[in-house]
Amino acid sequence: MVRNVLGTVLALIGATAAVWSPFRAWYDGRHGRDYRLGELFSGGGVTDSGAQLFGSLFLPMACAALVTLVGLLLRSRLLVALAGVVVLGFAVLWMVRQGQKEGSLSVSGDGSGLGLGVLAALGGGVLLLLAAALMAGRLRVAGPAYDDTGAPEPRRRPGRRARPAGRHAHGHRDDPDRNRPFWEKRPQDTPEDAPGHPPEEPPDR
Repeated sequence: MVRNVLGTVLALIGATAAVWSPFRAWYDGRHGRDYRLGELFSGGGVTDSGAQLFGSLFLPMACAALVTLVGLLLRSRLLVALAGVVVLGFAVLWMVRQGQKEGSLSVSGDGSGLGLGVLAALGGGVLLLLAAALMAGRLRVAGPAYDDTGAPEPRRRPGRRARPAGRHAHGHRDDPDRNRPFWEKRPQDTPEDAPGHPPEEPPDR
């Protein structure tokens, strides 16, 4: 329970950072929403042309956040991890393509170079992967056990021990003649077998 709560909190923080990152500067003050998504996969690479919101880096980040929410509702570690891989994958791919354009990537305190947006995307992806590793996932209910014949075995109530064979609930052993009519004598009730009755001696010849 605690692991699921902590994983949910980390996943929400990571998804929020991923969605927030395109609205921050990624490189030289240029926001992530200004980079065309198709340029990451084209031969020309990253250009200075602008982009529409749903044609920019915002689209994969928003999809990753949506997958994260679905994964949290279903308690699916796989979906949360997939969202983290998507966020990290696009952030790293952008860094590779931007590095090909600039020749190298730099970080400086005057606003040039790598900005807060790409750092938020990388951090959000890492938090999503940590959340997936921390979550316990869904609880699995064990199915019925089967014996050698393939029939389901009866379930026992917790805290109760099975009674040994041949005994009833009050500790009495099973009596095979319990249901015998009273007018029929059992073998042990005959005079020859009665307790204390001397055995019959054979007649003298």
